[in-house]
Amino acid sequence: MNTKRKKLYEGKAKILYEGPEPGTLIQYFKDDATAFNAQKKATLEGKGVINNRISEFIMSRLNSIGVTNHFIKRLNLREQLIREVEIIPLEVVCRNVVAGSLAQRLGQEEGTPLPRSIIEFYYKKDELNDPMVTEEHITAFNWASTQELDDILAMTVRVNDYLCGMFGAVGITLVDFKIEFGRVWENDFSRVILADEISPDSCRLWDTTTGEKLDKDRFRRDMGDVIESYTEVARRLGIMKDMPTVIQGGLH
Repeated sequence: MNTKRKKLYEGKAKILYEGPEPGTLIQYFKDDATAFNAQKKATLEGKGVINNRISEFIMSRLNSIGVTNHFIKRLNLREQLIREVEIIPLEVVCRNVVAGSLAQRLGQEEGTPLPRSIIEFYYKKDELNDPMVTEEHITAFNWASTQELDDILAMTVRVNDYLCGMFGAVGITLVDFKIEFGRVWENDFSRVILADEISPDSCRLWDTTTGEKLDKDRFRRDMGDVIESYTEVARRLGIMKDMPTVIQGGLH
């Protein structure tokens, strides 16, 4: 990693640096793991490498089916070249099975399949613990327009359909996932594209046969074997070829 690059932003799991060309950024995947709005923290060696590869794999395939996103190419083990976007301050959560906060909020049993997918919006504001908001809040506070919300909902449904099939084919149930979106500007017009990452950090992934958790819940709930589980997801997706020593912490 070139430390002379200008750092633009550092989040819980990634750092954004100035890109080599206007309109581009370099996204660096850290090994830091956080939960409960960063109240719980740890460093999991190799996590950034695995998430970089999994997110590259998924974003590339979504691009190929017409779900435009910020991914351009992977640069190395930990970095991607991405398009610069104006992030919309929303986390969009799509749920297929009852789990996590949905089970807690509504007193529903975790693992209950939903009759149809539920899409929820959360306002990205750490100091407020990312509160859930409605479409009315979003348009009232001008976080996104009605048209942008329509585009976000349509893309979220497409992402869900594709990921359910992709993970289902390798024996993994996509329980839920969180995605983010950003605007790209062309003259005076903007359009919404998918941004951030898609990885076991941002998805709940359960083994379809055993129900074993293969995602960040292993860290949240002190279940152990976090890197091994992330690596198992990468192995099933067939993307382990160039990172054989991640579990041993041999990649930096």
